[in-house]
Amino acid sequence: MFKAIFTNSFGILVSRILGFVRDLFTASALGANIYSDIFFIAFKLPNLFRRIFAEGAFTQVFIPAFAKTKHKGVFSANIFIVFLSIIFFITLIVNLLPSLATRAIAVGFDEKTIEIASPFVAINFWYLPLIFAVTFLSTMLQYKHHFATSAFSTALLNLSLIFALYFSQDKEQVEIVYYLSWGVVIGGLLQLFVHLIAIYNYGLSKILWGGFKHLRVKSKIIKKDTKEFRKQFFPAMWGNSTAQVSAFLDTLLASFLVTGSISYLYYANRIFQLPLALFAIATAVALFPRVARYIKNKDEDKAKAFMSRAFWFLAFLLTLSTLGGIILSREITWLLFERGAFSAEDTANTTMVLQMYMIGLLPFGLQKLFVLWLYAKQMQMQAAKIATYSLATYIVIALSLISPMGVSGLGLASTVGGFVSFTLTIRAFGLENFLSIVRSKNAIYLVVSAVLFTFLLLVFKGFVSFYI
Repeated sequence: MFKAIFTNSFGILVSRILGFVRDLFTASALGANIYSDIFFIAFKLPNLFRRIFAEGAFTQVFIPAFAKTKHKGVFSANIFIVFLSIIFFITLIVNLLPSLATRAIAVGFDEKTIEIASPFVAINFWYLPLIFAVTFLSTMLQYKHHFATSAFSTALLNLSLIFALYFSQDKEQVEIVYYLSWGVVIGGLLQLFVHLIAIYNYGLSKILWGGFKHLRVKSKIIKKDTKEFRKQFFPAMWGNSTAQVSAFLDTLLASFLVTGSISYLYYANRIFQLPLALFAIATAVALFPRVARYIKNKDEDKAKAFMSRAFWFLAFLLTLSTLGGIILSREITWLLFERGAFSAEDTANTTMVLQMYMIGLLPFGLQKLFVLWLYAKQMQMQAAKIATYSLATYIVIALSLISPMGVSGLGLASTVGGFVSFTLTIRAFGLENFLSIVRSKNAIYLVVSAVLFTFLLLVFKGFVSFYI
């Protein structure tokens, strides 16, 4: 298990380091203004659909279904064609009506800004069908316990955007956004290319090719499997989409606030996502195929043992990350972004949002672990209900806090939604099951480690404050 986690974490770390380099250059070139808001808006919509359709929900339903079906090639080909057709159709609609899509995500933009942003939304949306194909191939590789290609491939997107920024230096800001938008598409093509190579090397290309070849003749024999997949997918899609819909609503509500608010949310969320992806998501991706197989084979004790080890692994890392992120939020933001067009005021505003996000790191991260149990036991509808309650909480809190707290209120609302989601997920997992994991001497070690780490951070913060 830990080998797979390390592979995922290291790949994500490399990608995130390059992502921060990309964001550093983006902040320097665009700052936090209307053009940075426009690019983040343009990239937000395909990312929203990618995360809802192509990532969590798809993987968590496809792997159990793929393991269960006796006709893996035909089943895979059928699912791929159906999903790619839907996503390609959505992409065409967005390219035909880009201003409508832009209005949907940035209601607060005026007509002139929507007109400027629309072409970039259309370009960026071509990333969606590319990344769905990548996710589909990645899921098949995960079934084979191969994680490296997917973990490292996001680095190609970041490299593409870094080169786009390099070649667009000294150009007008609107031209820089054009370069970045095409960099997104090129990054998607590069990710697809390396996954095709991995599929060939692991012998999965024969399964896929055979599935496409015999799909028309054998489509009836997988009717029951595909029906079950569809039945599980839509609740799973909604269950996985809470964070993404919240991020979408963040952007929508921030478009009514002062210019730069969308960028503050983006930069703060990028920092927040590093420990979340590096530890929680990497662990969940590595753990899920094993947990799904144990539960399928009715060996829940082994599944719980893996969950327990992963819980304490995450509890330590996420607790220390939370403390570091809150105490050193200003220093981290200053170090990463304050240069060029990114001012000290931008640092202060981003810091406030980051602190609100970091409060929710532990519940967000641990929820990703325990929700695996629900998906492995095909409790997608239960996960969907939890997502609905969490999203409803977010909406109420966001609307309540946006006026008194501004953009930082949106970050706090997201965190409150995360606590609700974690609490309800633990209830579905079983309180007694959860307490059996928590009742451990590791809890004492965790508290002692947190106290010592807090003291060291405060000392370090006092030392660094002389130089900032």
